[in-house]
Amino acid sequence: MNASNRTLRYGIIGCGSMGREHIENLWALGTEQGGAQVTAIADPHAASREAALALCRERPQVFEDHRELLASGLCDAVVIATPNHTHVAMLRDALATDLHILVEKPLVTRMDDGLEIVARAAGRTGIVWVAQEYRYMPPVAEMIRMAHGGAVGRLHQVAIREHREPFYPKVGDWNRFSANTGGTLVEKCCHYFNLMDLVLRERPLRVFASGGQRVNHLDEVYEGRRSDILDSAYAIVEYPSGARAMLDLCMFAENSVDNEHITVVGDEGKLESLLPALTLRHSRREDWGRRQAWGQPSGTAKGVSVRRVWDTGIKYAGHHFGASFIEHQRFAAAIRAGRPAEIGLEEGLRAVATGLAAHKSIDEGRVVALSEVLPAGW
Repeated sequence: MNASNRTLRYGIIGCGSMGREHIENLWALGTEQGGAQVTAIADPHAASREAALALCRERPQVFEDHRELLASGLCDAVVIATPNHTHVAMLRDALATDLHILVEKPLVTRMDDGLEIVARAAGRTGIVWVAQEYRYMPPVAEMIRMAHGGAVGRLHQVAIREHREPFYPKVGDWNRFSANTGGTLVEKCCHYFNLMDLVLRERPLRVFASGGQRVNHLDEVYEGRRSDILDSAYAIVEYPSGARAMLDLCMFAENSVDNEHITVVGDEGKLESLLPALTLRHSRREDWGRRQAWGQPSGTAKGVSVRRVWDTGIKYAGHHFGASFIEHQRFAAAIRAGRPAEIGLEEGLRAVATGLAAHKSIDEGRVVALSEVLPAGW
């Protein structure tokens, strides 16, 4: 397919809240890079299909079965935004085509499924991109650029805190069960683990985590099954260089001002990204390099640069501070230029593996090596 100078046709598989978010982003993409159009949607749930249709400026072909969409010839690329535990089935069918694929995080909920998908994708012409949009949020992207540019020296620590509201309602409340989501540290946090790897430019070595279901969904029972979804946790990830990263998650803390806070600390300074304030803070240790001694006392804010970071090219902010729009820009650009995905299957699977290792650590009360979850060579 030569897509360099014509409108890219998209099929949306899964028309829940995230599928509809993709429709909004693709409409906003408009005529950029040759244009984008949603030409087909698929979802077995009638209410989700109708909600998606209401967002479409041009009426797409509607399917109940994703396999009919894949065989329709109406699409150049598909977006998979179905419930987590169904990704593997959707991907098995999509990978049998030449279509380009953008699959929502988490890639899969079980490691065996992920390894199968990686093997099935070998040799395909169409790209497969795992949606890990966090890196594209403007202050986060700038923080990564500065960290990799040496703004704070050699990197030693990354800390990510998300204090937020509980899980949103879904069709059938499928996200109330770890078997469907992969567990909270897979479903909610795989993009944070991916971000840690990206910032530190290393692959994780081991994980220690502590967490539980403390407040949310405790009295929810579905067909005799009680919700078992974790709502709070701490996780520490160690890397081969000795660098460390930490996750602090609480999903009953919606009364927060900046609910997402990322800190990167090097031996020469510190970077902080805060959302939704879109704020980036940067400071350097006083006198570093001259005497390597104590500088300005902490807490004074002296010498701290504070600025708001935004990308004026974002046409739709949506639920992710414009990150999904930027990701779609880059996905389309990669298709047109014949480039590989920026976030490939292997990277998406490693993020899942860290989450699974964190859950194993919680369940067994011990440090878990990534080698216990991933095969040798990963």
